[in-house]
Amino acid sequence: MSEDALELRPIGVVRSPLGELAEVPRQARLATVRAELVLAPGLGLEDAIADLEGWDYVWVLSWMHRAIGWRPKVQPPRSERKRGVLGTRAPHRPNPIGLSAMRIVGIAGRVVEVEECDLVDGTPILDLKPYVPWSDAIPSARTGWLAPPEGALPGGERPADPRPIWTVLLEEAARVQLSFLREHGIELEERLVHALSLGPQPHAYRRIAKDARGWRIAVKEWFVRFETDSDRIRVTSIESGVRPHDLDRAAPVHRLFVTRFG
Repeated sequence: MSEDALELRPIGVVRSPLGELAEVPRQARLATVRAELVLAPGLGLEDAIADLEGWDYVWVLSWMHRAIGWRPKVQPPRSERKRGVLGTRAPHRPNPIGLSAMRIVGIAGRVVEVEECDLVDGTPILDLKPYVPWSDAIPSARTGWLAPPEGALPGGERPADPRPIWTVLLEEAARVQLSFLREHGIELEERLVHALSLGPQPHAYRRIAKDARGWRIAVKEWFVRFETDSDRIRVTSIESGVRPHDLDRAAPVHRLFVTRFG
């Protein structure tokens, strides 16, 4: 091993329903996703996690293998301009090491079941460490360019998200369409509400655009139409993001949706 290189060996892998990077929430706290941390055999890790079960949360150190390349300046979702990458939580870093606090649901053998997972399926795990509230939670700490609100927190509460949150309202037509998609195994509501709660402005990390019909945001393979009113965003309708001439090759739900809603 050379003096300017370190050797790392994954101790396991994440098994998560998140298959695409676009599905991954920006922070573990925002995720309701349940996943498994599957530790590697032959390393004695069954014994290594013997005393982890008594903790509510675990720090998961991971290697974000799908983050290719990095830039010194990036624009985080909660910033209006670019920031130095080491002053952000962006995944594209000199070393793509992830740090996520996940809630432990249960442990069986070499498998740790967790919730609040923000890692894509197949992510290598580098280490697990228990989350210790008295040392790891510092609610009064400054948060730089995020500019937190003033005021002390009652005991035991997490700090609020310092970014101003927009109210997202779903009009009846959009509710009907989201219900239709949910019946066909596609859940969009939570993700679109979170994405729009950060505001309607176009951003490098959010697929928001304006065309002749108004504003829309792309969520997975779907377009969500919306309008703004003061500090509120009204979701008016959902559309398939598949072009008409590609419908025959798309998933059947897109054809069913277009047949039902036009």
